[in-house]
Amino acid sequence: MAITLDRAVGQRDRGWLSFLFASQAFWVLIAVILACLFLSVATDSFATAKNLYNITRNFTFVAIIALGMTLVIITGGIDLSVGSVLCLSSMVLAVVMHAGYGIEVGIAASIGTALLAGAFNGVMIAYLGFPPFVITLGMLSIARSLAMVASNNTVVFEFGPDHDALLALGGGAWFFGIANPVLYMIVLALVTGFVLRWTKFGRYVFAIGGNEHAARLTGVPVRRIKVIVYMISALAAGIAGIVQTGWLGAVTTNIGAGMELQVIAAAVIGGANLAGGVGTASGALIGAALIEVIRNSLGLLGINAFWQGAFIGGAIVLAVLFDRIRNFRQSE
Repeated sequence: MAITLDRAVGQRDRGWLSFLFASQAFWVLIAVILACLFLSVATDSFATAKNLYNITRNFTFVAIIALGMTLVIITGGIDLSVGSVLCLSSMVLAVVMHAGYGIEVGIAASIGTALLAGAFNGVMIAYLGFPPFVITLGMLSIARSLAMVASNNTVVFEFGPDHDALLALGGGAWFFGIANPVLYMIVLALVTGFVLRWTKFGRYVFAIGGNEHAARLTGVPVRRIKVIVYMISALAAGIAGIVQTGWLGAVTTNIGAGMELQVIAAAVIGGANLAGGVGTASGALIGAALIEVIRNSLGLLGINAFWQGAFIGGAIVLAVLFDRIRNFRQSE
C-alpha cells in the first residue's frame, strides 16, 4: 500500500534530468518551441508583436480552466461541464452588473454560481456514486440552459456603472504591457503548482488517483477531496468566464461552447493521465499553448481551419502513445 501511494505522489529519488526527459510536458514544450521557430521562418506574421500578444492572450482562457481540470483528471475523474459553467458564470456577472450592481457584487455572484455548480457535481459523484461523465454531462446542459434563462437568450454588452472597470479587468495590461489574462494565468498556475507539490491536499489528490481504495484505507477523506476538486474545476471556469467577459466586452449564450474538449485536450497533451494519478500545472499551460499555436498556425499557413480538430486530435493520440511507451519502459 505504501508503495502504491509513493508512486501516486511521485518518485522523488530520481535525478532531475532523468525526470525531465521522462516528462511528457517537457517534450510537448519542445514541440511548441520547434513549432514557433518553424512558423517564425515560414511566415512573416507569426513572430510579430501583435500576433504573439494575441496568442498569449487567447490561450490563457483554456489554460486557466485546464488547471482546474488537471486536478479532476488526477483524481481519475472528468468534468465536461466547464464550458457551460463558464457561460453561466459570465452571464450571471453580466446580468447582475447590467441591473446596476457594482463589479464586486457581480464577481461574487459569478463565483458563487460556479462554486454551486461544482459542489453539485462533486456531491453527486463523491457521495451518491454517480459516474463523473454522466453528472458533468448533465451539468453541461443545465448550466447553459440557465444562462439562456438568465439573459432570455440575448446578448448582454452593457455592464452598468462599472462597465469600464470590467473591461479593464479583462482587456487591460497593467504590468509591463503584459495582458491581464496572462498575469492571472501565471498566478493561478503558481498557486496550483504549489498546492499539488507541497501541500497535504495535493498529496491526497494524487493518492486518490493512484489508488482510491488504498487512499481511503490510509485515512484520506476521499469524498471531501473529490467535492473540493470539482469545486476548484468550476471555480477555474468561473474565473475564466469573468476575465473573458471583460476581454470580449459582451456575453452571449454561445460563449464557452465546446471549450470542455479543448480544456481536456490541453490537460491530456500536457501529461495528465485520464486513468488518474498523473498531472502537473505546468503541463496544463504547455498543452494549452500547443493547441493555440496549432490554431494560430493554420490561418498563417493558409490551411483550412476545419483541419484544427484533426491536428489537435492527433496531438492527443501522440500524447497518449507517449504515456503508454513511458509506462511500458518503466514496467520493464
